[in-house]
Amino acid sequence: MNPAKLRIRTAGAALWLLAVTAFLPFTFAAAKPKVHTVSFGGGKRVPYSVAGDPAGNNGEEKELKIRPLLIDEKVKEWTTGEAHDVTDRSVAVRRALRLNDALPTDKSEHWVWQRGPWLLIDRTNGKVTALHLPDFDPTVSNIAWFRDYAAYCGLSGGGKQLYAVVAQVAAKKPLLMKKIATWDLGDHPTPACSPASWQREPLQVTFTPTKAGAPVSYSLVGLSAVLVEDGDENGEDP
Repeated sequence: MNPAKLRIRTAGAALWLLAVTAFLPFTFAAAKPKVHTVSFGGGKRVPYSVAGDPAGNNGEEKELKIRPLLIDEKVKEWTTGEAHDVTDRSVAVRRALRLNDALPTDKSEHWVWQRGPWLLIDRTNGKVTALHLPDFDPTVSNIAWFRDYAAYCGLSGGGKQLYAVVAQVAAKKPLLMKKIATWDLGDHPTPACSPASWQREPLQVTFTPTKAGAPVSYSLVGLSAVLVEDGDENGEDP
């Protein structure tokens, strides 16, 4: 091969390698996952009535305390009540909904606040997921959390039976669903149950329906967390 052509090819290859090497840091930087910030803002009180939220309001509440869920310092959702740390990176909290209550014949919007479903927030990636809790009913359900277990009283599909329910985050079926009382939609106590109480060893949960009055306890044996968080498959050490 002509020595001059060989030198040209060698120089071209060196320039190409230099260009690729210089570009690599930018490639890795672009591939680095974005770090999100998740926090709760300051609380405030908003008007809240049984007319605006017939299922969630106990009939005496005039205000609802809410606070914003902030992701990357921007309001993602409004929440109400205490949050529960499920793991060191996942937190559960109840959503507060602002609904337009105006009728089609109304000339202007009419906004009301309601207690909404529970949310699961991943503090690492900022992902927000709605929790679908079996037989959860805002009229009667008051969740007592322990680990990734939610214990509450729930109503059957027909609304005539009161159940003791233990649901597990990310599980498809409830861990426990036992009838504890009948339910009369027109004549029922408020609240339907006292908040459930948990015992760690042995793992046990106790429900006390207001109407029946007698506590009912259930043992939960051989359970562990089923929540899989993004990145768990990497097997990284804490």
